[in-house]
This record gives sequence, C-alpha cells and structure tokens, in this order.
Amino acid sequence: MTTTRPGPSATVAARPRSAVAVAVAAQMLVLLDNTIVNIAVETLADPVRGLGASAAELTWAVSSYSLVFAAVVLFGGALTDRIGARPALLCGLLVLAVSSTVAAFSGTASELVAARCFMGVGGALVTPATLAVVVRCSTPAGRSRAIAVWASSGGIAVALGPVLGGVLLARFWWGSVFLVNLPVAVACLIGAVLLVPRRAGHRQRAFDPLGLVLSGTGLAAIVYGLVEGGSNAGWGRAEVLTTLSAGVLLLLVFVLQQRFSAKPSLDVRLFAVAGFAGGSSVLLLAFLCLSGQLYYCAFYLQGVRGLSTVAAGAVMLAAAAGIIPGNQLSPFLVRRFGARRTVAVALAGTGASYAAYLLFDATTNLTWFVLMLLVQGLGIGVLLPALTEQMMAALPGPMLGAGAAVNSVTRPLGSTLGVAVLGSILAGAYRHGVSAVPGLAPQQRDRFAQSIAGARSAATALGRPDLAAAADDAYLHAMAVAAGWTALLTVAGVVLVLIAFPTRQSRQ
Repeated sequence: MTTTRPGPSATVAARPRSAVAVAVAAQMLVLLDNTIVNIAVETLADPVRGLGASAAELTWAVSSYSLVFAAVVLFGGALTDRIGARPALLCGLLVLAVSSTVAAFSGTASELVAARCFMGVGGALVTPATLAVVVRCSTPAGRSRAIAVWASSGGIAVALGPVLGGVLLARFWWGSVFLVNLPVAVACLIGAVLLVPRRAGHRQRAFDPLGLVLSGTGLAAIVYGLVEGGSNAGWGRAEVLTTLSAGVLLLLVFVLQQRFSAKPSLDVRLFAVAGFAGGSSVLLLAFLCLSGQLYYCAFYLQGVRGLSTVAAGAVMLAAAAGIIPGNQLSPFLVRRFGARRTVAVALAGTGASYAAYLLFDATTNLTWFVLMLLVQGLGIGVLLPALTEQMMAALPGPMLGAGAAVNSVTRPLGSTLGVAVLGSILAGAYRHGVSAVPGLAPQQRDRFAQSIAGARSAATALGRPDLAAAADDAYLHAMAVAAGWTALLTVAGVVLVLIAFPTRQSRQ
C-alpha cells in the first residue's frame, strides 16, 4: 500500500494562506485599537475607577491614535516598499506591543495620551505592510477573496471594539482594554517570523523625506483641527480655523511637490482615475458615518437606556453579525452586478438604517435597534471589500505600499471625522436642548451640558429625576439631528459612487 504525501505545490499554497491569516489578524488588532477605547471613556473619567480625565483629555485619549496614524501611515507605506513587508510588519507590531503595555499602566491622562500616540505609530507601520502581504501572498484566483477578508476586518473591529471593551471593563481594571493587545501582538510577531516571506512586497524605492513631512504634517494639522473643533470650544476659534487652513495648505503643497518630484512617495496622478479617487472618498464617508453613528449610539444605550457596558457592547455586536455574511456575499455580488451597483445599494441600505434612528425614543424596543445594526453591518461588509479591491486594482505594482497607505489612511481619518464632526453636531444640539431646561443654576447647566452621563449624575445628586428625564429628551433630540446628518452623508456617498464608477464596469 502506497501513501500519498502532499507535493511541493501544496506546501507552497498553504504557506501563503497562513501569511495572509497573520496579516489579517495584525490588521484587525490595529483597527480594534481605534475603537475599543470608546467604551472606556466613562470609566477613565472616574477619579476612583479611572484617571479622573477631563473632557478634553478624553477626546485626546480617543483621537490621538487616529491623528498619529494619519500622520505616519504614508511613511509606513514608503517603508514597506523600501525594506519589505515583513520587516515593516515586525517593527510595527513591536511598537504596538510596547506602547499598549505602557498605556495600560499609565498613571495620568497625559501619559495615556502619549502612549496612544505611539500606538498610532505602530498601527501606521503595520497597516500598509499587511495589505502588501495579502496582495503578494495570495494567488490571482484567490486575491479577491483575500482582499475581501482583509477589508472586512475593519468593519468587524469597529463592531467588536465596544463588545470586547465592555467585557474587559466588567471584570478587570481600565488598563485591560490596552493590555489585551499584548498576547495578540506577540502571536502575530511569531506568525510573521515563521510564515511571512522575507521579502514579501519588497520594492527598492527611494525615500521622499520632504513629501513625507508635508503629508504627515498636513494630515496631522487637519485631524487636530477637527478634534479641537468638535470640542466644547466650537469651530469658530482662531486656533481651529488656522490649523485647518494650514493643514489644507500643506497638503496642496504636498500634491504639487509630488506631481513634479522625480521619485515621489505617492503618485498623485492616480487620483485622476475616477474609480480610485471615488473609491477613496466613498470609503472615507463610510467609516465617517459608521464611527460617528457608533459613537452616539454608545451614549444612547448606556445613558438613555441605562445599559451596562457589557449589555451595550452585546447589543452593538449585531453590527459584526451583519458584517460577516456581507463579507462573504461581496465578491459574488460584484461578479453578478458589478461594483457600481453593489456599492451603491449597500451604501443606500446603511443610509436607510441611519435614518431609522430619527424614530427612536427612550422606550423603543431594542429589537429594532439590533435589526438596524444588522443592516448597517451587512452594508459595510458588502461595500468595504468591493471598494478596496477597486482601489487596489487601479494601482501599479511599484506603488503598492503607498497605495495601501492611501487606502489605509481613509479608515482612521474617516473614524476621526465621524467622531469630530458628528460628535460636534451631537454636542451642539444637546447643549441647545439642555439650555431650555428650567430651574438650573449656571454652574449646574454647564455640568448638564458636558454629557448625558454627567447630566444624569448631577440630577441624582440634586434629587431631581425630572432633570434626568429632561436631559434624556435633549439627548434624543440631539441624536436625531446627528442621525439625520449621517443619513444625508450616505446619500452623498451614493451619488459619488454613481458619478465616479463607470456604468459598464468590469465584473471580474
């Protein structure tokens, strides 16, 4: 009796699949770090259970990761092209593991913000490298599915962040939401050393220091302005307007510098291709709306509905439950109907689910809430792989790392925009509603206006349940305003898809 051993081709095929799995796991860790902290902000504000962080410090604890990621990710793409995906991936994972540990044991809010900045550096090095690994290590026949899995990891991480954070906070101290990164990062490090090819995604490309400084500084200035504009101080401050203007000006200079550079870090002429530019813009809008919606829904569930962090996270898990089948359906739908129709319908479906929040109140059956999250997850699961594949298909091979960085920066930038812009709309509408509540002294009114959680705590201290009900009504109105704007932004995204994507699009 003879035994059959797997041939060399089977071994070669198994190794790339394992490398892709490592890349997807590392990318999910990066994106999870961008969302898991949201559920911990209330704990971090507590002087006993947390760090006693102020409202401004909480904003920076959430947003500093995205700010630094956006500023450094183009450098990460250039580094991937220069030294190869595996060395870049190993460097990023090491930075992420060390900085996550420092964040977990921070003694002050300032230390936490600084650690989150270094976490952003690690994430910016990891993300371009992971996409390069996925593209280089997958076969042409399986590349579409591999990119679909990689892209869907973003939506899954956004949905799972609050769930995992809620479970950890219910059992451990606040630092656990950062320390959980350590075993995952170590596992990815081992997997990268053993399974990822040494020179995967390697391209000898010269660094462009001026371009990297211009792009990084410009993106950082814009994100900083958006974060500050979304704070209680408002958008009209000279600091906010000056920073935003400076960021736009720096990016314009970057575009001109890249256009005429002999060895640019980013070929900006790619944005003249409607499919690539349109896909980037739609991806930005999709993450803007999703992250902004999850932001104000977390306050709705924990504030107005009074759910615990675990219960609120469990409800929001419905989005992940929709993303998984959406991810599986996406390649089939693109082959059957084309990317244009697939993305437009998926985005319109998520927009309809955002609009449904206009009908929610303090007594709405949570089953409807879960159903809307399922619809959102399904839509995001369908459109993210389709958009990513369309964008990457437009890129020439030598610019894969920089193109992956452009694809990657849209996600955290969209998340930051969602929290800053929609959070600003939410806060403004809530403050306007609270200002109409009678019988509050100026100091009490300021405390009520800070957040729905602060308002309920103040109402309990004053023995005024009527004030808590008034704060809930003000927040419901504010959520409806923010949801309306979220739905309108998705409509703009649908229009952009119909304009940017060709009518007769390839279904390959």
